[in-house]
Amino acid sequence: MELKALRALSNEKRLQVMEWLKDPAGHFPPQVDGDLVEDGVCGQFIAEKLGVTAATASVHLRQLVEAGLLRPTKIKQWTFYKRDEKRLQELKRALNKGL
Repeated sequence: MELKALRALSNEKRLQVMEWLKDPAGHFPPQVDGDLVEDGVCGQFIAEKLGVTAATASVHLRQLVEAGLLRPTKIKQWTFYKRDEKRLQELKRALNKGL
């Protein structure tokens, strides 16, 4: 799983998303549905901030989810993304041990 996570983080746009999601309220506008901190950030907001189509953002976000770095939450027709801090700490520990 660590290798999948490292591959997911090897892309500049995905790294940028992970950085923004450290402080979602500081990087994204308020949402009508879903709390930025509790539920995560709407995928459409992430796509707009990245300057890419929703489809392109979806590919990036799916890779981060499959690597276990983001947790998706569906609210109505939208998907919201939040960092999985526990998984990120596990990855950091594994890297410090040398995998």
